[in-house]
Amino acid sequence: MADENEEEKKPGIVGKIVKLLTRLVMAAVLLGAGFAGGWFYFANPMSPAQSALSLLAPEPIDEGAEGDGEGEGDGEPARIPREMPETPLFVTSYYQMDEALTTNLHNSRQYLQIGVGMSTQYGEQVTANVETHKVAIRSDILGVMSNFTEEQVAGADGRTELASAIKDTVNHRLEQLEGFGGVEDVFFTSFVLQ
Repeated sequence: MADENEEEKKPGIVGKIVKLLTRLVMAAVLLGAGFAGGWFYFANPMSPAQSALSLLAPEPIDEGAEGDGEGEGDGEPARIPREMPETPLFVTSYYQMDEALTTNLHNSRQYLQIGVGMSTQYGEQVTANVETHKVAIRSDILGVMSNFTEEQVAGADGRTELASAIKDTVNHRLEQLEGFGGVEDVFFTSFVLQ
């Protein structure tokens, strides 16, 4: 009986060969998958951004040209590379006032509290000028806010008008003090009407 138990526990030569073949097939499948993944990843010489751009704006084909392009000798039109225009990119700088500004509205018992942010594409010097003269600018903004009525600031159009008035006031103050304004947009980081 001991011999029979030992024979049942020991796998036969056929079992060993099946296990070995199974492992070899699995290794080949994994190796093939790795190779295929690497080929798909490295086969495209363009970066993902270039691939996306080529899908959005493919190169134009010159219908009448033949010769030294891709379709040489086949009578197919050749591809002509398209020159991309160089457009200057401007960096936008932002400035946010440290504290919210609060004032009563014109002929009203209600008050308005706003957080103010500004942007410019004229460089860091404009935001530095705003920081340097923020006391005078805060005073000017409070004066502009107090000239608006509750009805004017209640709607989106009124908020846009208030932002435009603040921008004009800030630029006027900067022109007086520094010779150049440069604030292009005013944003409200908070807007409370009570």
